[in-house]
Amino acid sequence: MKSIILCAGKGTRLRPLTHTSAKHLIPIANKPVLFYAIEAIKDCGIKDIGIIIGETGEDIKSELQKGSKWGVNISYIEQKEALGLAHAVSVARDFLGEDKFLMYLGDNLLKNGVENYANKFIEGNYNAFMLLTEVDNPRQFGVAELERGRVVRVVEKPKEPVSNLALIGVYFFDKNVHQAITSIKPSARGELEITDAIQWMIDKGYKVGAEVIKGWWKDTGRPDDILEANRLILEDIERDISEAKVDEKSQISGRVKIGKGSEIINSKIVGPVIIGEKVKIIDSYIGPFTSISERVEIIKSEIECSVVLDESKLEYIKGRMQRCLIGRGVEIYHSKDLPRVYEFILGDHSKVGLL
Repeated sequence: MKSIILCAGKGTRLRPLTHTSAKHLIPIANKPVLFYAIEAIKDCGIKDIGIIIGETGEDIKSELQKGSKWGVNISYIEQKEALGLAHAVSVARDFLGEDKFLMYLGDNLLKNGVENYANKFIEGNYNAFMLLTEVDNPRQFGVAELERGRVVRVVEKPKEPVSNLALIGVYFFDKNVHQAITSIKPSARGELEITDAIQWMIDKGYKVGAEVIKGWWKDTGRPDDILEANRLILEDIERDISEAKVDEKSQISGRVKIGKGSEIINSKIVGPVIIGEKVKIIDSYIGPFTSISERVEIIKSEIECSVVLDESKLEYIKGRMQRCLIGRGVEIYHSKDLPRVYEFILGDHSKVGLL
């Protein structure tokens, strides 16, 4: 079995972070989202992975290379226009050949992985098999209707949902899906919908199954989703401060992981928290569910429930920062000189809250 990971999206909902980086490379608990997908696929015993790339493809290629870091073989497949999930499968046709495959959206996170479901797909001899989860807003998703474990209907973003079971973006297919895709037409929004291809397979009598996942799932396509996914991942980290320099005035409580070469001086850290390498935290408070990437400096400031990316600097901030998503190389500081004024250099789609 092979796999494709869909990474051609522009990440417009995560701007301005995605002006300079692919959304699939934004770190969750200090690890890019896309790495979690590759690890989940490798756990299924799959070695050949095709990454569907678009405008941000060069960034992804630079980060993943050929896949040797994970012991897999990565190929890159260009999707020049994002014309739907089924279209992404069609551009990967040569890579997939006649093999069964797993299709995985690159900004997905699942707590328990997909190995168990891959086994059910194979053992059940399904032509298509999809993962579902219960949602409060089914109108925003592809939705499935089940009868005795078999899928009888799927609809993309229905006005009147047939159920609250949403397709989460993890699918297993055999070669018959290619015929399905060539048999459907673009939807009203001009895309080849994978739900239409699946419905075609249902109507033609193919064996289509599904299962509601156990454990949490997150689509990390928006800032709030990044923060929530970060919180969920940090729930499971283990304490390790053995390679950090922590002075005797500092307090480290709970599950805190600190990278090599980082210094904690006269500060309080309450886990779960993850801190990367070569970070300096001085006279500061780092609260629960915070991820701090490499080479960050935090001085006389307080922050919690947040994500701070590489080489950012937070100094002399009055008040506690909370639920912040701070990009790379950002400087946030409190003016020490008179007149005390606000000075901002902000990219498109930035969001700032002031006391």
